[in-house]
Amino acid sequence: MNRRLLVILLVALVVASVSSYVIVRMVGKNMNAAKPLPSSPMIVAARDVKIGTILAAADVKTVNVTGLTPQGVITQAKDAIGRGVISNIYTGEPVLDSRLAPMGSGGGLAATIKQGMRACAVRVDEVVGVAGFVTPGMRVDVLISGVPPNSNTQDTQTRTLLQNIEVLSAGTDIQKDAEGKPQQVQVVNLLVTPEQAQILALAANQMKIQLVLRNPLDTAMNPVQETALANLFGNPTKPTQGKASTSSHKPRPAAAQPFTITVINGDKRSEAKFASTGGQQ
Repeated sequence: MNRRLLVILLVALVVASVSSYVIVRMVGKNMNAAKPLPSSPMIVAARDVKIGTILAAADVKTVNVTGLTPQGVITQAKDAIGRGVISNIYTGEPVLDSRLAPMGSGGGLAATIKQGMRACAVRVDEVVGVAGFVTPGMRVDVLISGVPPNSNTQDTQTRTLLQNIEVLSAGTDIQKDAEGKPQQVQVVNLLVTPEQAQILALAANQMKIQLVLRNPLDTAMNPVQETALANLFGNPTKPTQGKASTSSHKPRPAAAQPFTITVINGDKRSEAKFASTGGQQ
């Protein structure tokens, strides 16, 4: 083998070995110098917890996580136990303060009512609209039917009273059915403002209420004109007029009526008759 080539290979091997040794020492030094990340306690759900449930000690557990914890997470069990759940929490999910009702507010339906809102109960029956298919979280429009007060006619009218209203509970259920099956209910609680609650209370005493489902993604508030019962039948059809006569015969003009003139000459009195204008004398 060429002596010169052998020398070049040996030099290259030495340089590669030295470079590898230097890199390994530098990486190892940096790894040893790196500080371990601190761990923090975090409260997570020990099992699935449904909306309206008051958290108990068996519902939560404490775990240690490395690095930063999610914002708003509860780190001590005492800050979560005894508070109502306002949104479903699933096994292993961090328990956030925003998912729980304030301490002392209890659980059930009351804990799910948002600040400044009201839960207004509306009585429905199994025939009215889609009452059997309304489940918590859905959006509905509220329609009323009846005879308006001080109306000149006793015609029944229907109008859209409220739009895009959230269903808070259906019957005694404040959470969705896991299988999505509808059930017949007699009372539906709607999440409304105080002003809307007054409107619903008045309408419930005077009118018939019907709920209609809407797409949750459709939040547009469309103006809807009220409909009267008479409008469903439309205007009465006009009688069909007969075709115009094609005959060239013209009707005979009525006979002219004569008129009389009385002539007085002294003590003599006479009358003269004349034909009317356009007629013969």
